[in-house]
Amino acid sequence: MAKSRTTSITCKKKKSIVKLKIVVEKLKKSLLCGRSKSSVSNCDDTKNVSEDVKEGHFAVIAVDGDEPKRFVVALSYLTHPTFLKLLEQAAEEYGFDHEGAITIPCPPSELEKILHDDQQWQEEERLV
Repeated sequence: MAKSRTTSITCKKKKSIVKLKIVVEKLKKSLLCGRSKSSVSNCDDTKNVSEDVKEGHFAVIAVDGDEPKRFVVALSYLTHPTFLKLLEQAAEEYGFDHEGAITIPCPPSELEKILHDDQQWQEEERLV
């Protein structure tokens, strides 16, 4: 019985990881399409990246009720555990077929805290 439960949990984790990899790949593809000046297969020229989104970054909209706020986030956050959990929640709530900025179900103040805490951690790591 315990082995069956462990197997079930492992399967759920694997499915979550696969879903997350799909989200990351779609994000990378959309960023590539938005940045490309030449024609790239499967890219639509109507998909434009906003001027404030620099290379190596992507746009995220944190939504909590009627309080949406847009952030420009570095691609390095795609490996940040807390940010990955937010992406999983976004995939569950909004699905994968989405154009433009990624919408995540998170209060903007909470995302600001995640981004700020991670910047402090990265600075401390550079000093060591």
